[in-house]
Amino acid sequence: MNPVIKLSENAANRIKEIMSSAEKDALGVRVSVKSGGCAGMSYVMEYSKELNPNDEVIEDKGVKIFIDSAAVMYLLGTEMDYKKDDFCSTFVFNNPNETERCGCGESFKVE
Repeated sequence: MNPVIKLSENAANRIKEIMSSAEKDALGVRVSVKSGGCAGMSYVMEYSKELNPNDEVIEDKGVKIFIDSAAVMYLLGTEMDYKKDDFCSTFVFNNPNETERCGCGESFKVE
């Protein structure tokens, strides 16, 4: 079975950097989805300080990602990448389930 999310090398390296300066009780990074934004839903990333029993746990390239159980169906098959250019740096979600993305790239829609 394929993992819910696959990490690019850039994303894994950035998460390692983030975790190296995280509070000691952080177990990894949690990815979830919330309602909001122009297109209806947006990705949320935060430190995970505890394992929720329903979390999907992905261990890939030396990092741990906790997927909120309510977000799994929206994220199946997603690749998480990290892009950096002269003006900004951000995590990018290449999600095959998206049917629409807002113009600013901050939110998405799934039919």
